[in-house]
Amino acid sequence: MTRSSDSDARHGVSRDDAESAVRTLLRWAGEDPAREGLLDTPRRVADAYTEWFSGYATDADAYLARTFEEVAGYDEMIVLRDIEYESHCEHHMAPIIGKVHVGYLPAGKVVGISKLARVVEAYAKRFQVQEKMTAQIAGCIQRALAPLGVGVVVEGAHECMTTRGVHKRGVSMITSTMLGSFREDARTRAEFLRFIEVGGSRR
Repeated sequence: MTRSSDSDARHGVSRDDAESAVRTLLRWAGEDPAREGLLDTPRRVADAYTEWFSGYATDADAYLARTFEEVAGYDEMIVLRDIEYESHCEHHMAPIIGKVHVGYLPAGKVVGISKLARVVEAYAKRFQVQEKMTAQIAGCIQRALAPLGVGVVVEGAHECMTTRGVHKRGVSMITSTMLGSFREDARTRAEFLRFIEVGGSRR
């Protein structure tokens, strides 16, 4: 039983076409889409894609639209570390799993910390290149808050190199984007990196 193509269309593609594409890939891999264990696979994959790539329907900037200025003069660094994310490599459609660390130096206004995590999720739930995602998160914070500085560090384990190709496990990639004082002031940058202690031990 198929679903209505009109009601389940996304980005100009019907649900039926999406499920048909999955069946095509199953046949190309050597499987029989009509086999009992695979009958519901196209539906499940389409459902998974709706969740995995929900970021395309999300406006990351909107999450930071509401800011707060009543902070009793607080003007020190704000850091949110270990924001877990799940993304997919745009080259092989394989998972990227890791953590994001975000910091900014406010210039009179702040944002709810859960919104920073939402921004990470909005960009992660798309086909991504880690370098691009790092810059996108930093740019979003810069646009919304106009802080004195922004720092974003992303750690990621890329399944495209652990399950295929070079087959190297236990490798993580680290990328960073530093804006404003985080780029220009070595002390500010060092303070941020000390707070997040990427690759180090925490107590």
